[in-house]
Amino acid sequence: MDRWETGMLARSLAGHDKDKIYVIYGLEEAYVYLVDGENRTVEKPKKKKKKHVQLIRKKYDTVQADDIKIKRILKEYRTQERGMKEES
Repeated sequence: MDRWETGMLARSLAGHDKDKIYVIYGLEEAYVYLVDGENRTVEKPKKKKKKHVQLIRKKYDTVQADDIKIKRILKEYRTQERGMKEES
C-alpha cells in the first residue's frame, strides 16, 4: 500500500513556502499536487516533489472539494494543532 493518498495533509520542507500546510489534491510517481484554497487553488495546484514534503497522517474527504472546503480543512487542522500546544 502506498502511503501517499489524496486528502492527506502535508507540510512543505523546502522552498519559499517552507513549513506551510497543504492538502494533497493529486499524485504522480515522484510529485504531489498541493492546494491551500487561497494562493494554490483547486484549479491551480502546486506541483512539488515528494521528497520536499512531510506527510501529516490526517486524511480528509476531498472527492468533491472546492477551495472553500479546503480552507475549512486547513483551519480545522490549525485549530486542533493550536489546542494541542496549549495543553502541553
